[in-house]
Amino acid sequence: MFSKEESTKLRQEFWTSFGKSFPRKWVLHNTKIKDFSFKFVAENKTALVCLDIESNDSNKNKLLFDQILEVKDILIEDYLPDIIFDEIYMLGNGKIIHRIYVKFNGDFNIHNKNTWQNTFIFFKEAMHQFEDFYEFYEDFIKQAIYN
Repeated sequence: MFSKEESTKLRQEFWTSFGKSFPRKWVLHNTKIKDFSFKFVAENKTALVCLDIESNDSNKNKLLFDQILEVKDILIEDYLPDIIFDEIYMLGNGKIIHRIYVKFNGDFNIHNKNTWQNTFIFFKEAMHQFEDFYEFYEDFIKQAIYN
């Protein structure tokens, strides 16, 4: 078992190590759509690369989620075959969002440095695929709320 301080330090080291291993600027929150962002998630034994739709405007969320569902088959076939579409995803704080994500299926434990490198590679590859998809379909996705 790790103390809270040790756990916090390991998490900080995890993210610092990832940044040093793959130093580049990711799209993340720079989608030009408010409350529509890409995220890396590493929690204890779970690692995800996500697209979160989490506006307080539920209608906007639904429109964006449905717009991505329009190209779901392309996203699966050409970019991320193991992607999961979760229309009702509860965050740890109880907030309900729409989450589209890929889960790392390998051995991962944020408290075990020996599992980090494969997770970093997963993060890089999955986010790269998400970003390629978004770059190609950005205008189409934005049509849901800007037309």
